[in-house]
Amino acid sequence: MLWPFKHFRKPRLAPRGTIETIYGMIVTQAREPMFYRNLAVPDTVNGRFDLLLLHLWLLLRRLRAASDGTELSQALFDRFCEDMDDNLREMGIGDQTVPKRMRSFGEAFYGRARAYDQAMDEGGEALASAISKNILNGTGNAQAERLAAYARATEADLARTDQGALLRGSFAFPSPPGEHVAP
Repeated sequence: MLWPFKHFRKPRLAPRGTIETIYGMIVTQAREPMFYRNLAVPDTVNGRFDLLLLHLWLLLRRLRAASDGTELSQALFDRFCEDMDDNLREMGIGDQTVPKRMRSFGEAFYGRARAYDQAMDEGGEALASAISKNILNGTGNAQAERLAAYARATEADLARTDQGALLRGSFAFPSPPGEHVAP
């Protein structure tokens, strides 16, 4: 039977392959060695997690502006949660502890997203300060400024990306900052 009312229809979700492609792009970018080698991001579970959150936030921020981005945003966040759950279980975390850790991951994501949104809107050094606190453990001001510049450039690049390309996963993150050349 066809439902006569639009609000009774099940929402059309992005194809699973598209979600996997885009999430894979986020993970690949977050694992780019230049971030760890040149920007002092700690090459630890926490450092990689924080860089993953930064890239997920950047893409979700862009999808907020897309007219059809809500479903994909939710699907990507759900995929992130699945990935975190899988990683915890692979690390041997027990069934009773996983929900507590997942709650912590959610709190970390929403806290950082709020801080980054506010910092991006404030402009100036606010984003570098938030990145220094959340990703670089309060150190590395020069690296935090470079990582903030990368985040702003990524946001601008994503803003220029066609909405259809975003929704299909036909885009690329910009290259991470390279070697810093001293004057």
